[in-house]
Amino acid sequence: MEKEPTNKNEHLTNIENDDTLTTRQGHPVTNNQNIRTIGNRGPATLENYDFIEKISHFDREKVPERIVHARGAGAHGYFESYGMAGDEPISKYTRAKVFGEKGKQTPVFVRFSTVVNGLHSPETVRDPRGFAVKFYTEDGNWDLVGNNIKIFFIRDAMKFPDMIHAFRPDPVTNIQDSERFFDFCANSPESFHMVTFIYSPWGIPANYRMMQGSGVNTYKWVNKEGKAVLVKYHWEPKQGIKNLTVKEAEEIQAKNFSHATQDLYEAIEQGDYPEWEMFVQIMEDGPHPELDFDPLDDTKLWPEDKFPWLPVGKMVLNKNPENYFTEVEQSAFGTGVLVDGLDFSDDKMLQGRTFSYSDTQRYRVGGNYLQVPINAAKKRVATNQEGGQLRYHNDKAPGQNPHVNYEPSILGGLKEAEQTGKEYTPKVEGNLVRESIDRNDNTKQAGETYRRFEQREKDELINNLVGDLSTCDKRLQDKMIALAEEADEEYGRRLREGLAEKGNMKTEFASEMHPLGAKDAGKAVKDAVEKGHDAEPY
Repeated sequence: MEKEPTNKNEHLTNIENDDTLTTRQGHPVTNNQNIRTIGNRGPATLENYDFIEKISHFDREKVPERIVHARGAGAHGYFESYGMAGDEPISKYTRAKVFGEKGKQTPVFVRFSTVVNGLHSPETVRDPRGFAVKFYTEDGNWDLVGNNIKIFFIRDAMKFPDMIHAFRPDPVTNIQDSERFFDFCANSPESFHMVTFIYSPWGIPANYRMMQGSGVNTYKWVNKEGKAVLVKYHWEPKQGIKNLTVKEAEEIQAKNFSHATQDLYEAIEQGDYPEWEMFVQIMEDGPHPELDFDPLDDTKLWPEDKFPWLPVGKMVLNKNPENYFTEVEQSAFGTGVLVDGLDFSDDKMLQGRTFSYSDTQRYRVGGNYLQVPINAAKKRVATNQEGGQLRYHNDKAPGQNPHVNYEPSILGGLKEAEQTGKEYTPKVEGNLVRESIDRNDNTKQAGETYRRFEQREKDELINNLVGDLSTCDKRLQDKMIALAEEADEEYGRRLREGLAEKGNMKTEFASEMHPLGAKDAGKAVKDAVEKGHDAEPY
């Protein structure tokens, strides 16, 4: 008869505790310092499973970075509804449950970002900032995907790839080039309002906590009667708003190129939870021919005196991610992710973004990206979708017949939900065309924005534009001056005089290329050579 072991670990090859390192197969790792070799000098053997698993996973640790908004930071929190839109019950305008009750709290995850540059680029660049909020509502997820600036460069999604190509580094030199930027913008005059914001201090927010947010595009709210209104979303930071000049940004970047991420993380760790109040602007659904702009034009602001900001809730961020990659990097947002009571408008940029944003996540994270915990709805999910790369689990309902992955069925499959709110059914008619909108004044609001700027903001705007345009083709300078003159007499005059005083600095060398708004970028290249210390080879 076999003798019983006197020690419970006698037949175990390894002693494993709660803090023991293992492989993904669950095998305890007894040596994490050395690969297996023939003798201690090698060669190595092929059956090094612990090493092969470790190094092969390391080789695959990154997913493709976002085409835009690659550099970012994120945090968890909650949204608390006021149950009102200004002084009126919010149910007058929308049946969305996330807004319905005063004091109702909904979990959120927020990702802030820069737009044009790569995953580890500085957070001091002249660039819009992304402001994306995922609401985990009782009716499923709602993504409000916007920026800090309340308008955009273009109004038609057809131009988006060209815009990003022009703003990103040159495909030959891999250096950002202001001439490419202005070549696109001068020939896309609808961008001039956004250029006015981006080249002012508003183009460099001090950090993520102290910047505004906006849905940018026009959406619709739908009430229980099926009546819709147009709506714009705004986030206002209770910490106040702070922006940086070029000089201030350069001084910060010299010390820390992740300052905004660090600022957000440390504030939350210290219990200084950032808050934003959500406001909406509401407009009756329709084309509004009485306005001098189209309400679906995302290059335009809705004037506050005609369409007041109505407070509808607040957002508090109170928890940092436990892991950057699984939460911030794998988080996926899409403008088409709406819940009942929220709807699309015919905004052409919104229509294009709705396809593109979710499409890029399917490519980047995978076809089952909505099963990744940060993206998954915090409610029951039941679908008939099957397979796909990295499928984590079946989206089946309790008691559902596992043999039935289709609908309709009487054999125990999933069934359609009962709709309680009246369907929103707008009437749409017209010829199928490829045309710009009719009301496309490209400079009026840019002039109004310039006149609202404080003197220091005007000065910084002109200095930044002159600095970058001075290295551009004279034809681009003339086009940008013409747009500025059309927007505001002083704006145009100061830009013309500034460029005349500066003189044309364009050369045939790449040293003129530099991040937008950067000062003396070419000199930095020479300084590295002249100030570098000689060293002998070793």
